[in-house]
Amino acid sequence: MKEKQIIRNGEGKNYNYSQDHCFVKLASPTTHGELCFVEDLLKPGFFLKRHHHKIMTEVFYILEGELVLIFDDETIICKPGDTITVPPNVWHAARCDKGGKMLTIFKNGQFDLYLEKLSKMTDLDFKDKDLMKSVSAEFDIYEE
Repeated sequence: MKEKQIIRNGEGKNYNYSQDHCFVKLASPTTHGELCFVEDLLKPGFFLKRHHHKIMTEVFYILEGELVLIFDDETIICKPGDTITVPPNVWHAARCDKGGKMLTIFKNGQFDLYLEKLSKMTDLDFKDKDLMKSVSAEFDIYEE
């Protein structure tokens, strides 16, 4: 990145999925894949399946609501102002029953490119388990 970048409230490339409305606040290509920031508006009933990353570190900063992070050895209820850092190779899942808002920082991850790829896929693509496993692995997301 050679110049400053300002992305205002409610701005940024956005992806509106059934459980989550994501706004990319810092795209990974601008940092050579080192960082990506995504503002997540979690819809009531949000659930993220158990998974881990081999390279990527995720940092969750809770802005509104309560997010439940589920680890193999512990369940943590996160509230506004809480920050949870999940290093590589730590299995985790997440749930937000009433909805909320958080900033997710991805270190050495290109989650924004994953969101972009998902946005171009068809319903039939999403039903193809082998394809989904391949796409997830391409972006360092593993469910098994």
